[in-house]
Amino acid sequence: MQKQSKKGFTLVEIMIVVVIIGLLAAMAVPAFQKVRTNSQEKAIQNNLRQIAHAGGQYLLEEGKAAVVVTDLISEGYLNAISSVAAETYGNLSVGQNGGTLTPNNNPTGITAVYTY
Repeated sequence: MQKQSKKGFTLVEIMIVVVIIGLLAAMAVPAFQKVRTNSQEKAIQNNLRQIAHAGGQYLLEEGKAAVVVTDLISEGYLNAISSVAAETYGNLSVGQNGGTLTPNNNPTGITAVYTY
């Protein structure tokens, strides 16, 4: 009589694999969240920079003292700005002498300083 070989994994082997996967996931999730937050901050800074540059161009060409984002979009100086982290840009105003732009409902706390 020949013995039949049993193929497969034992419960201990499966538990070890599950624990290793859990440890890897526990290390990866915080790193992913940090990368996501940094990405959102960079996107918001880029949006604010675009608003400041479009505002500067508008003020130079139109000879005005200040302009709001909605005017920049309606006049064609700026495309519509998409929010990244539920922030809003509608009430921002760009002035001739520079200043600071901070979006409303800004979860990341990002601001942009601009000068001309």
